[in-house]
Amino acid sequence: MDYTTIYEAAGGAPFFRELVERFYPKVQEHPLLAPLFPEDIRPVMEKQYQFLSQFFGGPSLYSDQHGHPMMRARHLPFPITRERAEAWLDCMRRALAETDAPPELQAIMLERLSGPAYHFVNS
Repeated sequence: MDYTTIYEAAGGAPFFRELVERFYPKVQEHPLLAPLFPEDIRPVMEKQYQFLSQFFGGPSLYSDQHGHPMMRARHLPFPITRERAEAWLDCMRRALAETDAPPELQAIMLERLSGPAYHFVNS
């Protein structure tokens, strides 16, 4: 089967919901990342689901609800170090590994997320 987007290749909305559900417990347990997130993580999880869906070629859920992503600007209030970017990517790598996405697709997704993760470094 041929796919035109990573979103489709991964399995669409159900895959990205699962990924976010697997990702945030890891973030909340991480000593470098947990302090950056609110106690009620649900709204953050919903925004992440919307963003990842759109970022990987799915529907423009994030832009439809929140306007242009402007992710660097949205992350500026938070002290993001290279170590935190790497920790975030590691949590995502581990969350992806818990899904049934093929290893090649996981690698492509992590590579695509690495650019923004390091672009957000501001401390």
